[in-house]
Amino acid sequence: MSTKIIPRIGQFMTPLPHTIEFDQPLARAHELMRMHHIRHLPVMQNGKLLGLVSIRDLHLIETLRDVDPDEVPVEDAMAEEPYTVSPEEPLDAVAAIMADYKLGSAVVVEGGQVQGIFTTVDALRALLRLWRDTQ
Repeated sequence: MSTKIIPRIGQFMTPLPHTIEFDQPLARAHELMRMHHIRHLPVMQNGKLLGLVSIRDLHLIETLRDVDPDEVPVEDAMAEEPYTVSPEEPLDAVAAIMADYKLGSAVVVEGGQVQGIFTTVDALRALLRLWRDTQ
């Protein structure tokens, strides 16, 4: 009898993602995203996850009148309740929720600490790896 191994998010997440403090300016978030070629940043306050900001969030708030990216804090652009998962969460369950709700990422949290991030790019890499494993 064969035992099916269920892929977990922890196997495919980007570990130890870059983060940003809630009071940092939008311009700093842009700088980090450009420097590290990423599109999502967990937003932190005193070591705790407060929210998530994406490049799309930054662009949206910057279209508003009187928004100075050097002055407006990331907290004003972030999503306050990011989708969070455990590293043990099954890959298919997370992918289904991300697809159903059109989410670009899931923040991987364990013991109240950010352990990683799972993005659509990570999902594509997982798909490719799993497909190759079946060939």
